[in-house]
Amino acid sequence: MTVLAYIVGVLVLAFGVAASIALHEVGHLVPAKRFGVRVTQYMVGFGPTVWSRKRGETEYGIKAIPLGGYIRMIGMFPPRAGDDPTKMRVSSTGRFSQLADEARKASLEEMRPGDENRVFYRLPVLRKVIIMLGGPFMNFVIGTVLLTVLVTAHGVLALQDGARVASVAQCVKTVDEAKTNPSCAGAPDTPANAAGILPNDEIKTINGEPVTSSADVGRLVRPRVDQPTSIVVLRDGAEKTLTVTPILNTLPAYDDAGQPILDADGTQKVVETGYLGISSAGVLGYETQPVTAVPGIIGDNLWRTAGAIFKIPQKMVGVWNAAFSGEKRDIESPMSVVGVGRVAGDVSAGKLDNFVGESWSDKAWFLVMLIASLNFMLFVFNLIPLLPLDGGHVAGALWEGVKKSWAKARGNPDPGHVDVAKALPVAYAVSLGLLVMSALLIYADLVNPINLGG
Repeated sequence: MTVLAYIVGVLVLAFGVAASIALHEVGHLVPAKRFGVRVTQYMVGFGPTVWSRKRGETEYGIKAIPLGGYIRMIGMFPPRAGDDPTKMRVSSTGRFSQLADEARKASLEEMRPGDENRVFYRLPVLRKVIIMLGGPFMNFVIGTVLLTVLVTAHGVLALQDGARVASVAQCVKTVDEAKTNPSCAGAPDTPANAAGILPNDEIKTINGEPVTSSADVGRLVRPRVDQPTSIVVLRDGAEKTLTVTPILNTLPAYDDAGQPILDADGTQKVVETGYLGISSAGVLGYETQPVTAVPGIIGDNLWRTAGAIFKIPQKMVGVWNAAFSGEKRDIESPMSVVGVGRVAGDVSAGKLDNFVGESWSDKAWFLVMLIASLNFMLFVFNLIPLLPLDGGHVAGALWEGVKKSWAKARGNPDPGHVDVAKALPVAYAVSLGLLVMSALLIYADLVNPINLGG
């Protein structure tokens, strides 16, 4: 059952990614056809073609590896001096497909009668921008729809009243003893372990007093050294009453609000107080949000996504160290689609119930959130103004508009179309960097994946 659930999670994510890519290319395809550009191919995936069918002038198909996609338009780049006027260079919106087109030096398409004005490069600047932004905009729409449904129907995680057991120490040992011999052999059980308290128990009351926050746990336990104390916990939907006797121990000092008490020199004070052997944490629950809160939530999501993309070069150093030096993987490290797939599988298989929730509903909604986040990432990433990304073509179109407007304002002749193909060396460098980064992330996600707490 666990293996089947894992496979279901991976398949759901794979379908979500493939659908997002397919719709991204639809975002390019629809305006391109609307503006009369001849589109010769619409493909989901890359590698060998699995299935295709030609309708009208466009071949629609699916390729073997569904981790990319493209549409192929004639005349994305203007002709070079000396080019055969009866042929036109074609190229693709897909990053790696576009790179392959140019590398093969074979991307020439026979011009049919009437195609002279159906090439991409002849379009007005605004129409070029609309076509190239259509893909990222589609990802934005997908992310917005999914996130809106998620936060209004299911809610967002928020801190609730109460406390839960984050971890339970198995035995009582001094710090020095633990350093020299981490084994619990011969050491007495902690009061919590002896009483049968378990991680993820939700603490409802201590000695009859309600627990409304994790700070209440320490406040209620500290004065009860050697006094049998009843603790009511919620476990698997049922309340259990356990009896525990705190022991005297030397611990860091905290005030009633859970803040550390410091000496004048800034070191934390210690105090002899009651000790159970647990660490507590707040209780998280889902709270539905009104539609009016959605724009702010989307804005925060996009801001965090942009910040994460900006930090990718810095984070890749940590990924390298984790992959080849065995260092612990940063929880905020970037992941490949393999890593995201592992997370989806772990969620479905119940390995991340502490993080996501135990119900199938919580798991399904988490997968929705994951797909929404991936779409926001695709939206922001594709806006980077570098070829072969969509933002690179947008930048080329805008630069053409600036040059034409400046020439017109000064009474100079039309400077003609900007040939973004001149920036292909940059596209090659960016594509090579993306390939290397993808390979490193996939390797790291296989040998040292991110641990979300499962």
